[in-house]
Amino acid sequence: MTQHTDLPSDLLPATVREFFAAHVVRDADTASSLLAEDAVIVDQDETFRGREETYAFLRDAGSEFEYTTEQIGAHRVDDAHWVVTVRLEGTFPGGVAELDYRFALRNGLVAELVIANHPA
Repeated sequence: MTQHTDLPSDLLPATVREFFAAHVVRDADTASSLLAEDAVIVDQDETFRGREETYAFLRDAGSEFEYTTEQIGAHRVDDAHWVVTVRLEGTFPGGVAELDYRFALRNGLVAELVIANHPA
């Protein structure tokens, strides 16, 4: 069972909040505008680098499925690193997943985002 953290969303950096909000509604234009020019996104061991690849990932990720996203946790690692834990429920294999979105920020932008299964 996942424990919900008590760090409210409004205590996350604005960049993380805005990126996550855009990503959840599949707004690739807004989400990609919050990425550094040389940003890297890693999703389940697949790596996307730079504007073109990260934009394509944000535009296409999960588009073949219908699902809901609920933030169930968040915490600060240090001033530049933040983790948002989400629960997805939908039509993808398995139907439920808990994922950590691990953000690394640089100069107010997302420099790296690693999306991985939340440890049980």
